[in-house]
Amino acid sequence: MRLLKIICLLAPLALAACGAKSVYAPEDEVRKAAFVSDEPPSVTLYTVIRKPSGAGGHSGLLINGTERVMFDPAGSWYHPFVPERNDVHYGITERMRKFYIDYHARETWDVLEQKVPLTLAQAEALRARAEAYGPVSKMFCASATSSILRGVPGFESIPATMSPIKLSKAFRALPGATERLYEDGDPENNTGVLMTQIQHPNHALRDVGF
Repeated sequence: MRLLKIICLLAPLALAACGAKSVYAPEDEVRKAAFVSDEPPSVTLYTVIRKPSGAGGHSGLLINGTERVMFDPAGSWYHPFVPERNDVHYGITERMRKFYIDYHARETWDVLEQKVPLTLAQAEALRARAEAYGPVSKMFCASATSSILRGVPGFESIPATMSPIKLSKAFRALPGATERLYEDGDPENNTGVLMTQIQHPNHALRDVGF
């Protein structure tokens, strides 16, 4: 009977993982938006952390290889100039990277940025895994991110986890990891940041500690 109860409790989570809506931008939009960074290959984990409790609210992954993409599983961030394919966003220029941080950082949330250098082969493997993963349901951001990382050589120490904070702690222990914390004073309702970007696409972002 106890086993049956556990199965019943877990069933909604399993169903939720399969219920995310698919978003798939056309090939021409993805190719047109592609951005190639002049930085060496790397992967950057973004963790949104609640103030003052320190609880994890979201995980996102910036992958820089032959092009730079953002894997934002179950995220609400978007921009009309950034095409998306099932939580993978293309055209992540420096401005869009900063916009991603600025969108999440506010008076009640900080954003922890953790970066690890990669070989080009590792970066391309991560991007391929992100592109093949499919849409992610709410609450599964850390699970999807850890799964993508764990499947690439060099990231075997990353645990399977639903916790953004547990994932962040494991990422911190990777060789060559560096980190930076971003804070911002935006109100909890951060929709103004998005509207500014859409209505004034050439408007300079506020300084959020760069």
